[in-house]
Amino acid sequence: MKAPKNGSPGAGSTNRRSLLFLAKFLALLVALYALVAWNPVNDAVIVPFTAAIARVSGFLLNALGEKVSVAGTEIRSGNFGVQIENGCNGVEAALLFGSAVLAFPAPWRRRLIGLVGGFVAIQLLNFVRVVSLFWIGAHHPALFSSSHTVLWQSVIVLASVLLFLFWASRGEKPRAAGTAPDDVA
Repeated sequence: MKAPKNGSPGAGSTNRRSLLFLAKFLALLVALYALVAWNPVNDAVIVPFTAAIARVSGFLLNALGEKVSVAGTEIRSGNFGVQIENGCNGVEAALLFGSAVLAFPAPWRRRLIGLVGGFVAIQLLNFVRVVSLFWIGAHHPALFSSSHTVLWQSVIVLASVLLFLFWASRGEKPRAAGTAPDDVA
């Protein structure tokens, strides 16, 4: 089967679906960013979550032979310390991924599985990020800034986008004409 050409029947519905996805994605992204930026949510959810990231990262660093201590969202050794802040806790990348998954026309069960799996994958990658950045800062401080702002920020955002594309491409096969999809919104 050929894809419809511009101006042919079906091209308009494809464009409408794409625009609807984009509008839902942007609306969800703005709403979710506003929600986590709201002080009561930030203080009650995001800061404790970030402190948990610091504790797990500290545990991993100690297991790898670094002698670190953790206080709140700060990881410190004798010669180096980092404060994990919003933007470095994987939440923004998860919001990017989650907004795309929620906006995508798929059954809600599949979306929920995608949200959970994607969140876990992003957080696992973020632990690698935090641990490697701490190690770089402690042992190669001249490379810390570029590794933090250029390398790892790009990797986390790109991983979120690629993870969504992978998830979206693994959807159900197209249905036969005349059958309705299950719970698609």
